[in-house]
Amino acid sequence: MSTSLNEFQNATVGMTVGVIEVLCLQPFNYCKNMIQQGQPLTADPRKLYRGVSANAVNMGSCTMIQFAVGGSLKKTVLGGENRQLKMHEEMGTGIAAGVVSALVGSPLELIMIQQQRKGGGTTATFRSIATPDNFLRGFAGAAVREGLWTCGYLSIPPIVRRHLRETYPERFDSDAKARVPAALLGGLFACYLTQPFDTVKTCMQGDIERKTYGTFSDTARKIGEDGFTAFYRGATFRYGRMVCAVFMMDFLQAAVGPMLYPGAFK
Repeated sequence: MSTSLNEFQNATVGMTVGVIEVLCLQPFNYCKNMIQQGQPLTADPRKLYRGVSANAVNMGSCTMIQFAVGGSLKKTVLGGENRQLKMHEEMGTGIAAGVVSALVGSPLELIMIQQQRKGGGTTATFRSIATPDNFLRGFAGAAVREGLWTCGYLSIPPIVRRHLRETYPERFDSDAKARVPAALLGGLFACYLTQPFDTVKTCMQGDIERKTYGTFSDTARKIGEDGFTAFYRGATFRYGRMVCAVFMMDFLQAAVGPMLYPGAFK
């Protein structure tokens, strides 16, 4: 999310970046979701890419909202000043943008998870679950996760890159060199702080019949019966995806903006 772009421009950059990330990394998401729910894995591409349309719309929409809201909040915080955001300002704008995006992302993930478990097309799945109770299922977990995830990929990498370039200018003499450690730390932050909330959300959305999992607190209690590590099922696939995603998004948001709107960066 760039302060050089307006809200619409940040939104289109975010949507483009989000869709590219999903098309490349959907298999990681499938494996993570299946492990969290105790379902078997597969190497069949037709199953690995189940729900990819809903997830592409999800990530495109969520990233669009995160870039637009985050960019707007950054401009508000700066108030016209020509300076870098402070660490708490950078992280706060990222968290707020993520929470807002969960309003769209949570229902779309519900569609994707139902497709991954049961198969079927996007339209048919939407019709089968289109009730207010179902569409809000897992929202609390999604809101916490998206807030911390957005902070992890939009706020942490710029903070780490700036620190590395200022503290070790000879070793990190360009953003490209500082991007890898920034992605590793951003992915670590985004994955392991949010994983318990993501696990609860995924289990709730995979069981819309409520046979095993009820409310958020009931689901957390049920998962906790298998020990604390149960909240981290699928974390390996999620961390792998997040490191790749943070690196891709950090690179793409810097590349796509000038490509689509070169006049804004003159």
